[in-house]
Amino acid sequence: MASQPHRLPDWLRVKVRKGEQGAGTRALLARHRVSTVCSNARCPNIGECYATGTATFLLMGERCTRGCRFCAVESALPAPLDPDEPARVAAAAAELAVSHVVLTSVTRDDIPDGGAAHFAKTVRKVREALPGATVEVLVPDFRGDMAAVEAVARAGIDVFNHNLETVPSLYSVVRPGADYRRSLGVLEHAREAAPEVPTKSGLMVGIGETVDELFAVMDDLVSVGCRFLTLGQYLRPSPRHLSVERYVTPEEFEELGSAALRKGFRFVASAPFVRSSYRAHEALLSCGSGEPTCPR
Repeated sequence: MASQPHRLPDWLRVKVRKGEQGAGTRALLARHRVSTVCSNARCPNIGECYATGTATFLLMGERCTRGCRFCAVESALPAPLDPDEPARVAAAAAELAVSHVVLTSVTRDDIPDGGAAHFAKTVRKVREALPGATVEVLVPDFRGDMAAVEAVARAGIDVFNHNLETVPSLYSVVRPGADYRRSLGVLEHAREAAPEVPTKSGLMVGIGETVDELFAVMDDLVSVGCRFLTLGQYLRPSPRHLSVERYVTPEEFEELGSAALRKGFRFVASAPFVRSSYRAHEALLSCGSGEPTCPR
């Protein structure tokens, strides 16, 4: 791996938005004792999302049993599951009055079903508290347990998301403990288990992949029925994390997004600061539009 580029390009020099509503969102989440991936993964869009009263809820604690080299979430033995968490998350989502709820989690290899039942319970609680909202899940690979995948896919969700994160050749470096084909199988099985639920995945760029490798992954995703895709720049959370190989230009992101649409994706979000949950509701809305979309 090459060393970290020393200087951020101009297109990555964006001030984080702060304001009264953002502070109010933080206070609300703290009061309900719920976590968000926005804070734990140091998402660059946290200011924008908090300022508009939206957040992606992080389930099952703030410690992960995996040690992915790109992720800011702490890798350590997690605490036992909190049975009251689904109700608290639902209450927070209802108070925020969001129209689209995104639920994600740390990876819990210490739990027999990987936390699938906890996901399903949270979905049900959110449905009860916000019957008019749509619900998206961003799940781990459940160690390839397809019964766990089915339990979540059939829980009454609107979008099933599982990120491939990178190209196969980089998995041993970027995602130790994960497997490319297993992750692809998760998306395929979710589609088979709940054909009415669109599947979604995300990729980071700038960590040593080639364009041809990205195109091959896009083809793999389309072949298993995945129609929503996010593409964003990898940004190093700290010096102990994986180095950035290069900063991909906005123009290159536009080209990648256009290529993904030509390959058959229904919705593509492709830009430097795009993350899995950013503008997530737009992907779902695209299902009812006449043309595939790639927002700028």
